[in-house]
Amino acid sequence: MNVPPLPKTPGGPRGVFDAYTRGLTRADLERLFTRDTPEAYRFILRAMDLGDLTHLPWHLRLWTHVRLFFLAFTLKLSPARRAIFAAALAIALIGWIELGFADGTLSLLAAFALVNLLFLLEVADRLSLKNDLEVARQIQQSMLPTAAYHAAGVEAFGMTRPANTVGGDFYDILPLPDGRLLLALGDVAGKGSPAALLMALLLAMMRTLVDEGLGGADLVSRLNTQVAKHAPGSRFITLFVATLDPATGRLTYVNAGQNPPLLRRTSGTYERLREGGIALGMFDHATYQAGQTHLATGDVLVMYSDGVTEAEDAAGQPFDERGLEGVVDANCRGSAKELGWATFAAVERHAMDKRLADDLTVLIARKLPPLPGAAVAETAAVGV
Repeated sequence: MNVPPLPKTPGGPRGVFDAYTRGLTRADLERLFTRDTPEAYRFILRAMDLGDLTHLPWHLRLWTHVRLFFLAFTLKLSPARRAIFAAALAIALIGWIELGFADGTLSLLAAFALVNLLFLLEVADRLSLKNDLEVARQIQQSMLPTAAYHAAGVEAFGMTRPANTVGGDFYDILPLPDGRLLLALGDVAGKGSPAALLMALLLAMMRTLVDEGLGGADLVSRLNTQVAKHAPGSRFITLFVATLDPATGRLTYVNAGQNPPLLRRTSGTYERLREGGIALGMFDHATYQAGQTHLATGDVLVMYSDGVTEAEDAAGQPFDERGLEGVVDANCRGSAKELGWATFAAVERHAMDKRLADDLTVLIARKLPPLPGAAVAETAAVGV
């Protein structure tokens, strides 16, 4: 068995300092206290109602906040680790008391050792979970198209970026046997691992039903029935699915509760594609209606998840549809891939150092002039 070599031990104080501070920036330290710490505090207390504390004097309110935070934090530990933490606090308190009368150094060292043991266990669990999530992320990304699609008369490109390691947004670009192109973008309610599992389930069901020849309203109705049957009652999925004929530009679509995609005409005007029905999984007998429109040469169809338009800046202002329209107007003559990357870059500039609260996903389709003698379909080997 091949054993990886141990990392080299840094030599001297300067080596240790360099090893522990490599890659550290002032911005990292600032985010640690201005963003990460407040978010951790809100996460720990997320299940507690603190509204009733506003009438208390400030000193009682502060004490109550400290007490509730301590209880919420310790109750999230396992019973054994909670016992270690309590023992460490008790021994530390004894050590501080003994410092006033005798030598309490041994008690303080014992408390320090127990706290570090607890820290070691928590970090090991976190790293193990992170490794599993990274594998899940790779699997999830492999399920999505990672290249720009080019065919005679159309190009399409999609990209997604989860707020956590994995997310519930998805998109798909499927060439159909009759030469049409199926475009889909969806968003599972919530984020993280539960949303990612439902995303994978829906994507697999949709591809199976498409292989069976279903499309349009019939496809979405079957998907709704399956989601209502298999997903938890608190979960629903918004979905926009369309079929585009590259030769004629005819677009048939169903919008199941998804943000209406923006269809930018070459004149600079916008249309929003709303026809369809409610989100999947809310009612098992929901009905859906297909809408139709036409893409002329140069028209751009922009599908997006709500994480794009709802991304907020430091003042709480959302990116909004106006921000998205500005990006589309500025990049409408570029490729679908260039427009996708420009959208993500604009959202990140808007949010700046604020952590994105939701997954980001866009799917861009552009109607191109027909190319005589071109291949039916060709996929560029350029990944996201």
